[in-house]
Amino acid sequence: MVSDDQLREGFQAERPRLERIATRILGDAHAAQDVVQQAWLRLHATDETIDNLPGWLTTVTSRLCLDRLRIRTPEPTDSIEVAAVEPDPADDVVLADTVGIALQVVLDRLTPAERVAFVLHDSFAVDFELIAAMLDTTAVAARKLASRARAKVRPAAPEDALADWEIVDAFMAAAREGDFARLLELLAPDVLVSADAAASALGTPTHLRGSNEVATFFNGAAAAAFPVFVDDRPGAAWIHRGEVKVAFDFTVEHGQVRRLRFRADSDVLAGVRRREGSTERR
Repeated sequence: MVSDDQLREGFQAERPRLERIATRILGDAHAAQDVVQQAWLRLHATDETIDNLPGWLTTVTSRLCLDRLRIRTPEPTDSIEVAAVEPDPADDVVLADTVGIALQVVLDRLTPAERVAFVLHDSFAVDFELIAAMLDTTAVAARKLASRARAKVRPAAPEDALADWEIVDAFMAAAREGDFARLLELLAPDVLVSADAAASALGTPTHLRGSNEVATFFNGAAAAAFPVFVDDRPGAAWIHRGEVKVAFDFTVEHGQVRRLRFRADSDVLAGVRRREGSTERR
């Protein structure tokens, strides 16, 4: 049996995160504080067994925010078609710091469900299964809501945006030069680094997440990496005595590195091709 003191301590530990969630969804810090206080009252009054307190509080807070948004903004009448939804290439993209005051006007144009799905997933990495439960819909529909919101919020890429190969080469140059600030600029806030089994066996990290962790790992490293094509995508590779050992497979979106996978499977390495790369930065 969890005591009142334990619930209070758990709630207080989660309060700052809950207030950030509510503030970003509602765009009103005072309303966010009210919502979080309501979440505490519901927690204090509940008799149900809570196995995951952070998840429970996130769900309750988000539903309370959704109720407020629905009062403020009536739901549209059009339905969401989910039967033929293609996988969203930005499923794992986390915009994090982009949902702020500067975007409040745009956020106000989103439906309540779009707003909740977008903020929870892209700013706080809440998975679509949990978001679907909050919105009383399916995970596919929740993904579609976030994708639709993302398309409304994210500005179009400028005409002079760097090409993917320029982003890759700028990243590798910053790594070699130990330019930590530049690495952070080139990495998405919640960038994910992973590795296949063969690369992991050679000592590459199997999992890094977040721009700070990834930039710290690469800062001053990658001196032996050269520009290559990996499955026809611009990437890099560790080449030792003329032999490709590990390929760096980049996913670049909107001018930032979103994912990087170390790959050393023989079939992958067989298709790696050298390319002419530039280490100059714009």
